[in-house]
Amino acid sequence: MRLRVLLAAASPLLWGVFAGWWTPRGPGTVGTALVSVGVSLAVGLAAGALSRSRWAMLAAPVFFALAVELTRLRLRGPTVDRPHLTGLGVAALLAGRGVHGLLTLLPLLVGSAYGAGLARRLAASTPRRPVPRWLGRVGVGLLAALLALVTVGAAVPGRTDPVPGGIARFDTVDSAGRELGLLIRGTDRSAPVLLVVPGPPGGSEVGAVRRHLSALERRFVVAVWDRAGGPRSWSAFRAPADWRLDDEVDDLVAVARHLRQRFGRDRIHLVAHSGGTTAGLLAVQRHPELFASYVGVGQVVSLREADRSQYADTVAWARRTGRTALADRMTAQGPPPYRDIWAYEPLLTNEAGAFPVDRAGAGEDETGAVGNLGVPEYSPLEKAHLFGFLDGWDVLYPRLQDLDFRRAVRRLAVPAYFVDGAQEVPGRLRLFDEWYAQLQAPRKDHLVIPRAGHRSLFERPDEFTAWLERLRTPGGLPGN
Repeated sequence: MRLRVLLAAASPLLWGVFAGWWTPRGPGTVGTALVSVGVSLAVGLAAGALSRSRWAMLAAPVFFALAVELTRLRLRGPTVDRPHLTGLGVAALLAGRGVHGLLTLLPLLVGSAYGAGLARRLAASTPRRPVPRWLGRVGVGLLAALLALVTVGAAVPGRTDPVPGGIARFDTVDSAGRELGLLIRGTDRSAPVLLVVPGPPGGSEVGAVRRHLSALERRFVVAVWDRAGGPRSWSAFRAPADWRLDDEVDDLVAVARHLRQRFGRDRIHLVAHSGGTTAGLLAVQRHPELFASYVGVGQVVSLREADRSQYADTVAWARRTGRTALADRMTAQGPPPYRDIWAYEPLLTNEAGAFPVDRAGAGEDETGAVGNLGVPEYSPLEKAHLFGFLDGWDVLYPRLQDLDFRRAVRRLAVPAYFVDGAQEVPGRLRLFDEWYAQLQAPRKDHLVIPRAGHRSLFERPDEFTAWLERLRTPGGLPGN
């Protein structure tokens, strides 16, 4: 009896230790998700059968969860840290522990129930209680039905519509032993290759590019990269101690080389947005032989100075509009830089209010990347993992505070083009203008799109695509 109970407790503990090492931020692919469900169900069945008690329905998930949490203590990020009862905190909780729980704790619970029930029936050692037993069976049956739905959902892969005579595929790039995901689409395989880099570490703009920039597929082979930790690059998360900007640059260079080789190009065009411009600009500076041009949208110049300016403007807006609690909280906290994403949350979540954008006729609303989840290129599991960017942002962003391109990048060896929305955060525009005036490049140009903000390429896609398509013309984009 004692040995059976010990084995019943040990099995979920051992599975938890392994899962915490194998998928520390939860299963991120169809394969890992289905294995997690299958193994959790089997471990639950074993725990229930060995214990012969429905208490295993509680004990097995609890033991597993404790083992996972202890195993991944080395990690950092909103999806694995202690929960925060804020907007971003709830999103991180659902995307992290919520998804992980559905794929592991739920099958453990269901398996334990059926294992205990089967063992008790075989032993025939318990008196019959018809009503409680009927209620229990209904409850477990409903949980099993939920598990079946979750499993089917996790098994559905992302897909992309074919392009007759062209290319439409998902691709994988190896970077230092980690797999990075790409979506590649274009009507003409011989067209110039255009690589799109999303903003935050762990970010993805597959949905936004497919919804708003599909017109580019007629003029370019468009490759959209999910940065390490993004939905299609989930397994490429780094340990926090090892995550540096140079790693992101190395990833981008690996992707660029992969595209050059796949399509037989000497050089490719690079479009980087927001935080992606940090790695993008440095990759172009260090490896100009890989790139035909660089396009920075919402170009970063100095995160520290931009955030301090945004902080002052946001506090003033909060006081002016009667948001006294927000203003007091931010004033007590002081200006950035901060050490984690929770301190930055007031800036992030109030940007749309403090710096409003004219959305009339816009392609994208204020929900940004989250509002573009409806495309079939995202599987259900990848949609849930879109918030994985919070972990990458939390780890990498504080490490970029000393970066200042006014000192670090004063010259580029390739044509450099930039796009901003006229309603971008003013402090960012001021810094960009100062840096752009001193930047030397073979050609350069700056497009300012009216009635657009930080995500100008998606908010006003017609203006952006019409301008960008001129990269293909003999004269190219204007420059000075």
